[in-house]
Amino acid sequence: MAAKKKASKKPAKKKSARKPSAAFMKPMQISAALAPVIGAGPYPRTEVTKKLWAYIKRNGLQDTKNRRNINADDKLKEVFGGKKQVSMFEMTKLVSKHLK
Repeated sequence: MAAKKKASKKPAKKKSARKPSAAFMKPMQISAALAPVIGAGPYPRTEVTKKLWAYIKRNGLQDTKNRRNINADDKLKEVFGGKKQVSMFEMTKLVSKHLK
């Protein structure tokens, strides 16, 4: 029988806390079309996404068959450029047009 060698374990490196990118944390101006959905006032991009998802979940706008799609109500239709349904990935592209 061959003797098994134990691999010497190195001490685990301490993970440094991730720092968010300054570009994502910069407050952005919200357009008039997006303000009724998430509220007026400058928000960082991360906060815009959180508030948008909270609105979608609160109003049950996520498609039941394909959860990656968002069904727009009257307020979101204006943000989505008149589209009735968009994918999650398309949504971020469309919403970025409403941030300055």
